[in-house]
Amino acid sequence: MKHLVVLTGAGMSAESGLKTFRDEDGLWEGHDVTVVASPEGFRRDPELVLDFYNQRRKQLLEVDPNQAHCDLAELEAHFNVTIITQNIDDLHERAGSSNVMHLHGELFKVRSIYDEFDVMDWKKDLVLGDICKRGYQLRPHIVWFGESVPLIPKAMSVCEQADLLLIIGTSLQVYPAASLMHYAPEHIPVFYIDPRPAIQSNAQIEVLPFKATEGMATLKDRLINEVI
Repeated sequence: MKHLVVLTGAGMSAESGLKTFRDEDGLWEGHDVTVVASPEGFRRDPELVLDFYNQRRKQLLEVDPNQAHCDLAELEAHFNVTIITQNIDDLHERAGSSNVMHLHGELFKVRSIYDEFDVMDWKKDLVLGDICKRGYQLRPHIVWFGESVPLIPKAMSVCEQADLLLIIGTSLQVYPAASLMHYAPEHIPVFYIDPRPAIQSNAQIEVLPFKATEGMATLKDRLINEVI
C-alpha cells in the first residue's frame, strides 16, 4: 500500500461544531489564547485555564466526527494512512482512524506538572486539587504556546516517508507544524483542502478551496481510483 500522510488542522473539526481560535478577532471562545493556552497563563490563573479546558472537554463530548473524518478512516482500506493532527480532539479516532499523532496534545488526557510523561485519560472536569500519584497538580495534556512540540521529530520522519501528502483545514501559519509539508519528498503529489487556502496550486500541489467535508467528497474517490 502507498503511504498517505495527512496533516489536519482546526478546519477538519470545525464542521463537527468545534470552535477554532484563529478567527479574525484572535479570540478563542472569547478568551485571548495567550491567557488560556500558555504556561504563564496557567501560573497566573490556573482556575481560569482549567475551567476553559473543562468547557472544551464538555463540548467535545457533545459532538461527533463529520463525514471528512469518516472518509479518512475509510481510506485505510486502500492506503497506509498516517494522520498528523494539530487538533486536540479525538474525532479522528472516533471515526475509525487507527494511526493518529496529536502534535499539540489531547483534550481527553491530563498530565502531572512534575512529570510530563505521567499522562492519564481524563473525561471529567479537572480542578485544583486533582493530583498525580506523587502529589503534584494535574494539568491539561496540551502543548501550550511557548512549549516545545515533542512529536515534531517523529512527524518529520513520517512526512519524509510519504508517497502522497494530504493537508486539510489548516492555515499553515502555526509553526513548527506548518513546516512539516516541506519534509515530504519533492516529487510526490500534494493535495491541500481549505476554504481559504494559504498557498496556490502549482506543479506539485493541487489546492481544493473547500471545507473539509466537501473537499474529501471530491478527493476520496480520485485518490482510490487514480493513485492506487
